[in-house]
Amino acid sequence: MLDRIKELQKEIEELAVQTAEELEDMRIKYLSKKGEVSKLFEDFRNVSADQKKEIGAAVNTLKNFALEKIRILKEGLEEQGAEVKKMDLTLPGDPMRAGTRHPISIVKNEMLEIFKRLGFVVSEGPEIEDDWHVFSALNFPEEHPARDMQDTFFIQRNPDILLRTHTSSVQVHDMETMKPPIRTVTPGRVFRNEAISYRAHCMFHQIEGLYIDENVSFADLKQTLLYFAKELFGEKTEIRMRPSYFPFTEPSAEVDVSCSICGGKGCNVCKYSGWLEILGCGMVDPNVLEASGIDSKKYTGFAFGMGIERTAMLKYGINDLRLYFENDVRFLNQFEAAN
Repeated sequence: MLDRIKELQKEIEELAVQTAEELEDMRIKYLSKKGEVSKLFEDFRNVSADQKKEIGAAVNTLKNFALEKIRILKEGLEEQGAEVKKMDLTLPGDPMRAGTRHPISIVKNEMLEIFKRLGFVVSEGPEIEDDWHVFSALNFPEEHPARDMQDTFFIQRNPDILLRTHTSSVQVHDMETMKPPIRTVTPGRVFRNEAISYRAHCMFHQIEGLYIDENVSFADLKQTLLYFAKELFGEKTEIRMRPSYFPFTEPSAEVDVSCSICGGKGCNVCKYSGWLEILGCGMVDPNVLEASGIDSKKYTGFAFGMGIERTAMLKYGINDLRLYFENDVRFLNQFEAAN
């Protein structure tokens, strides 16, 4: 009989109901005059005297347990009913605000559209690269001091596997697999071990361009970048080109645009110069062409690269690069109209 009591207690403990009808059926099954608990009281008459105390206590405990279970289930049904009554199904749903594109995505897409109008095609590549595509094929010899220009995140040494420091690695892939004329732009994330500040970050986004064909000149490069600057920042935008050095281009130049944040008067973003550096460029070094199997005596080309964050800072008047990575919706919602 004790086994039967334990069996019934387990059944009652696992019971669940969804409606008042199911609850009433459960009450009848276990607590009515002909229910399972009542049958136990009838069988109790036949229990030997030495077991009556133990079994009697067990039957009473089972009955109280069943009553308590029914009470709990009844309260649960009543609470559900109250919630349903409170709900007005005729009310309109809560409005859902549409999301917005990130300012980096907005500016990147706009930049790509400008270059597409000039005949450039978009190419992409891996963020984890080998030494050849990031350095060696771009005229960075081993132990060359130019490698110190970029503080690299290495994943593996000998052979070197690393997070790309520029999207020029994709241009190497393009030169290895495509025949001139080549006209590509390459957007993507790059990584450098730099101190994070309002002007720099260890992860940022670049767009790099490459044009290789016969008789490509520095004048073609200058006019391409001038057209790009005026299309992106406005017709009144001015550019200036300053001599510079990059291992993969010769001659090389830094390109500045007039600072739209301060109108050329000087601010902390442009270091009070009235100009903001946005990209580096130059004519592709013949060694780079030869490393990828392109005849440098027949073909020439130019390349350029720029940071999307810096460009967006100038376009939208943002004075702190770290805002792009903080995911503050108060900042991001300001770009809703730009979508």
